[in-house]
Amino acid sequence: MPDLPDFGFEPPPFNADNALVQLKRSLRDLKLAERGNAFELRGKRVVELQVDAGALAVRLARKLALTPEWDKSVVKSAADQRKLVDEVKKRLERWERED
Repeated sequence: MPDLPDFGFEPPPFNADNALVQLKRSLRDLKLAERGNAFELRGKRVVELQVDAGALAVRLARKLALTPEWDKSVVKSAADQRKLVDEVKKRLERWERED
């Protein structure tokens, strides 16, 4: 397969610090309360964020609980960031249905 021209287009490099600011804004828009590097719903921690080696290390609660089990992931691109926000929305909706 021949090399296809890229026409000089390249996605911008991922900036973890800027992504952290955008992600925090998105989580606050979902009515989550910010507490340091974490976000809570009704006093229960649901998301933890940390900048780690040019990416964002994320822990997302599986269930709404005082001591939750965590799903860990790494955000390395804008696409990963959108997927994370979508996953948080899904879990919030599920937790609301369960209550």
